[in-house]
Amino acid sequence: MSIFEASPSPWTGRMLSLLRIVAGLIFLSAGTMKVFGFPPSPMPMPPLASQLGIGGTLEVVGGLLIVLGLFTRPVAFVLAGEMAVAYFQFHFPQSFFPTVNNGIPAVLYCFLYLYFMFAGAGPWSIDALIAARSVGTTDRVGFR
Repeated sequence: MSIFEASPSPWTGRMLSLLRIVAGLIFLSAGTMKVFGFPPSPMPMPPLASQLGIGGTLEVVGGLLIVLGLFTRPVAFVLAGEMAVAYFQFHFPQSFFPTVNNGIPAVLYCFLYLYFMFAGAGPWSIDALIAARSVGTTDRVGFR
C-alpha cells in the first residue's frame, strides 16, 4: 500500500464521523453563546428575533443535529447557507480577504458543511443507523 494511492480504509468513514462530531460541537457552543450566554461572551446576547439570534438558534439546533448525525445532508445545506450569508453580510464588506476581515471561520464552516452535504454523516451517526435498518442490516454501521 502506498501513501499516494486511495484505499478503502475503514478509517475514512470513521474520521468523517469524528470531523462531523467535533465541528458540530464547536458550532453548537457558538450557538449556545449567542442564545443562552454560555460559555460567557464578551459581546452581549442578541435578541432572538434579530439576525444574530436567528443565527444562534440555527447554530444550536443545527449543531446538535450535526453532532448526532441526524438529517445531516439537509441540515448541512442550511448551515452552509447560514455561513455564506454570515460571511457576505458581516465580513466581506470589511475586506475581500478572509484573513483581514476575520471571516476565516465562516468560510471554513461554509465549505465544511458543503462537504458534509455531499459526503453524508459517516458511519457513526443516526443517519447510518436509519439507512442500515431500511436495508435490513447493521453491517454498514461502523461501530465495530
